[in-house]
Amino acid sequence: MVAVKSILDSLQLEAVGEHRFRARNAETGHPVVFGGQLLAQSIVAALVGNEGKTAKTLHTVFARAASPDSDVEIEVDPVHAGRALASSTVTVSQGERICTRSMVLMSAPEPDLIRHAEPAPVIARPHDDPGGDDWVVRVVGGVDLSDPAQVGPPELDVWTAFPGAPDDAAVSQALLAFCTDGFLIGTAMRPHEGVGQAQAHVSLSTGVLSHTITFHEPCPAAQWMLLAHRSVYAGHGRSYGRADVFGADGELVASFVQDSMIRAMAPRPPGSAAL
Repeated sequence: MVAVKSILDSLQLEAVGEHRFRARNAETGHPVVFGGQLLAQSIVAALVGNEGKTAKTLHTVFARAASPDSDVEIEVDPVHAGRALASSTVTVSQGERICTRSMVLMSAPEPDLIRHAEPAPVIARPHDDPGGDDWVVRVVGGVDLSDPAQVGPPELDVWTAFPGAPDDAAVSQALLAFCTDGFLIGTAMRPHEGVGQAQAHVSLSTGVLSHTITFHEPCPAAQWMLLAHRSVYAGHGRSYGRADVFGADGELVASFVQDSMIRAMAPRPPGSAAL
């Protein structure tokens, strides 16, 4: 489990120069930094100095994995700042190694001219309120993405929440972005017997290549959110999936798409050390 406090601590950016920040890593127990953390930090960094706006779209390309043993360095390059819209590129690095580069579009609130939205799927919300100190994840139907023998359609519905998270628009967007990174690779694996997330980094090379999130409505991250995932293509060592995020009241609050790598791990040369 991942403590909500640890995630929130990773969003506390230390200014080290103009448009430059340093941030710690959330403690997830993994040998690499969780990609969702880098998405979340990119949003928070882009919003600095853009008061009155929230993130509209985040598009991120993952270049290299980040190590949990070193803080990340974040550099923001403002592209445009207007009354209604602003944009920046955000680069997350460790030393000379670029880990991610993002384009963040920010928007001020405006009144409706037209309005419609995809309805939420008919899935019962958890009866209890999310509680405790950890990021809460409840997979609908008890699907085990790690089990290579468990086969199903390329779909996955997940209820999630961050108990105790502040009701702050920027933090809620960052936390929502954090949780969008973790399930679409496993969703793509579901129809294929003998393939599961337990094999990732063991016999399979997997990783997110690019990730795009569009925010539609505010959504307090401490409340239940439903992530409805669908993987629509896998092949040539890649997978593509998309998802919608619905709030506890069924309102569509965000959508995201992801390109990922899923391929057999190359055999090691005889006598080489395990990495």
